[in-house]
Parts: sequence; structure tokens; C-alpha cells
Amino acid sequence: MHGGSLMRTVLGSALLAGACCGVAADNGWKAGVGVADITPTGPVWMAGYASRNHAAEGTLQPLHVKALALEDGAGTRGLLLTTDLLGFPPETAQHLSEVMCKEHSLPRSAVLLSCSHTHSGPVLPNALSDIYPLDDAARAAIDAYGAVLETRIVEAARQAFGSMEPVTLSSGMGITRFAVNRRENVEAKILENPFVKGPSDHSVPVIRAARTDGSLLAVVFGYACHATVLDGYQWCGDYPGFAQAEFEAAHPGTRALFFQGCGADQNPMPRRSVERARQYGRELTAAVDRVLGETMTPLEARLDTHYREIELALAEVPSVERLAELAQSTSGYEQRCYARLLAEARAGRISSPTRPCSIQLWRMGRQTLAALGGETVVEYAISAKRMLGQDTFVMGYANGVVSYIPSERILHEGGYEGKTAQVVYGIPSVWGDDVEKRVLAGIADTAREAGLELTE
Repeated sequence: MHGGSLMRTVLGSALLAGACCGVAADNGWKAGVGVADITPTGPVWMAGYASRNHAAEGTLQPLHVKALALEDGAGTRGLLLTTDLLGFPPETAQHLSEVMCKEHSLPRSAVLLSCSHTHSGPVLPNALSDIYPLDDAARAAIDAYGAVLETRIVEAARQAFGSMEPVTLSSGMGITRFAVNRRENVEAKILENPFVKGPSDHSVPVIRAARTDGSLLAVVFGYACHATVLDGYQWCGDYPGFAQAEFEAAHPGTRALFFQGCGADQNPMPRRSVERARQYGRELTAAVDRVLGETMTPLEARLDTHYREIELALAEVPSVERLAELAQSTSGYEQRCYARLLAEARAGRISSPTRPCSIQLWRMGRQTLAALGGETVVEYAISAKRMLGQDTFVMGYANGVVSYIPSERILHEGGYEGKTAQVVYGIPSVWGDDVEKRVLAGIADTAREAGLELTE
């Protein structure tokens, strides 16, 4: 499906950001920011770890939704929403985007939803619920939280559009190295291993929005690494949450917005302590500050947004008999997942042979942001940059998170990202062999629609 719309305008003047600390000229951009607290107030279950066996016990750090509204010189507008959440299920993302589009008169391509993938946030309605041994009371609490969450997201977006002011935008790329390929390195031996193996994406993309007096309004930054330093029972944004809080404390009056990259096979290592989560947050903030302290690339006031959904094919649609075998031969959350699929199949609700996956592309001046709707492994970021240029920003966990999206290599290797994680998303088999080709073709088609020349 194609929902992209071409949005262009003319450049006014530009800002040399970072090293330039004086008054910056208005180049046609306007921006506004909004924020709302989305920390659950009741006993809601936490998302991300199947080993948890009860609801959250308190708050280490508040959770937030943050909104950045943009308007270019021609009046074209866009909305970026970042959240301290594990990931939006596709149905929730679709509903939220429809609400945002209707209220703010935006095309679908101009609404971009992002989750940090913290594993210390709440379970959402209809999201991976079979992982957890929930009773009716727990499900009711999750549903009630979902209603509050939508209200807070709407509130943050309204704040952003209601507070727009002239700004200059600029971009740059930093680097930090605490992400480690979790498939190719043994976590228990990481401190004694002098050679870290496997691909990673250590880039830290940064977008700076500065007021006309040169002060910072907002900074958007990303990193490709699971937010899994912590595994306790207290609400927390994990290292992305600490990074945002650290930056805002050091830059009063500025909002920091984090987006997750293609970190599905990347873990912070070593981990499992609050101080390590704080440390990685500081490291990420230091990378952002370094970029801001150097000359950044000014972005002309032209916003161009595109959105499409591609169909990813399953390797097979298991029969009722096969699902019955799997429901008998597995245990724990896998058994609960297969039991649900079996019940649906017996009720005549046969699983579709394909699943939709979103691909979204924003151009802010000459800066490209590609956003992929799944738990994408790092090879997708590497491939996207080869196609679109090394200065491309690549976001994973965008919009509705359909499931893990392995590369062809990882699909054939199997393991958690390549095989076993699929069932927790309600997908009864692995992806077909052409999953990587379909995603990369979708990125290429979206880029061509935007008028970009592919470099590979």
C-alpha cells in the first residue's frame, strides 16, 4: 500500500549549529514540543521479559511520551512521537495514527510513532500478552492503562502543535560503543573477551532544533541497542530514559527525544545494574553533546514524507494438526501462544500467509530518516545506509511492530531472532526466505518515490 505524499518547499536561510552559539536566523522551520507522563499508577504488568511473574512494584524513573511537531516554510507539517514503551502492536499504531491524522489534518506519512523498546515499561493491550501468565484482573488493568496512554499521547501532540515557534534545524552523527551483537558474543564472558564479534551500528544520529535566539528547543537522537540493561520490577526508561533525563538536566528548557535503531540483535554489555544503565545513558548523552559542539549540517525548510506497507510472507501456514502438535510439545509462554493459535484455527480463523510491515521515509531538507516497522536486526541499518547514504538515520520499532525481522543470514541460522521469537507476536511460522529482499525492495521503492538516487 502506498500512502506517501510529496511535500516540498523552498529554503530560506540556514543555521550552522553546534559551534555557532549566537542568534540564529529563521530559515522557515517552525517546531513545538509536548510531553506527558505515561507512568502507570496501578499494579500493571511489565513488558519484555517472560521470566517476570508479577506486576510492577514501583518507579525508578518516570516514563514519558514526547512529541515534536514540525512545519516547513510551505506549511507542510509532521509529527514525531517518541515513547518509553516496548513497542506498539500494529492495531494500536494504526488507531493512534488515525487519531493524530484526523485531529491535526495530517496525511498518514506525516505521523511517525516510535518506541524506545525499554523492557521496564508496561504491557500494552493486545501486545505479546501470551508471554505473561495474566489473569482477568491483570488484563483489565492493562486495558485501563491503554485508555489512559492514548489520552496522554493525544495531550502531548496537542501541546506540540499548540506551542510552535520559529526554529532552525540541523543534523549530525555521533558514535558510542556499548551495543554488542548478542548473537555472536557470550554475555557472561564479555569482560574477558578482547575481540567483540559480529555487526553493530554504533552511530548516534542527532537532530537539533534551535530557537531564534540560539537556545535549544529540542534534540532528537537515536541508537541501535536493546534497552535491556535492567530486568527488575520498577518502571524505568532504561539507558534511553537516563540519557534523556541527563541531557535535559544539563540543558534546561530543552526536550530530549530518543528513538530506537535497528537493535533487535544488539544488547548493552555488560548489563543488569542501575549504575550501568546510568553509565550508558551518560555515554549516549556525551555522544550527543559532542555532535552539538561541532559544526552540524543546516537543514533547509523542506519536509517530504512517505509511507507504505509491504507484505512479508510466512514460510508456511501450519495446519490445525500441526498447531496441536506444537501446543503439546512446547511449554511456558510458547505453549500459551500455540494454544491461542490453535483455538483460533479451530474456530475457523486461519492465519494469513502474509503480514504487513510499514516503511516510512522523512526528508528534512537533505537529511533522510528511514523508519522500519519491526524488530529489525542491525543488518537492515547497514543495508539502508548503503542504499541511501551513510548519513542516513535509520529507525527500528517504528509505528506498529509486526515482529522480529531477521536478515536472510539470521533467518537461516535460526535462534531466537531468526525463529523462536515469531510465535510471541502471534505468527505461527518463520518468515519466508525472501523476507530481507522484500524489506530492502520496500525501502528502495519508497526512496525512489521520494526522488532519491540510490547509491547501491
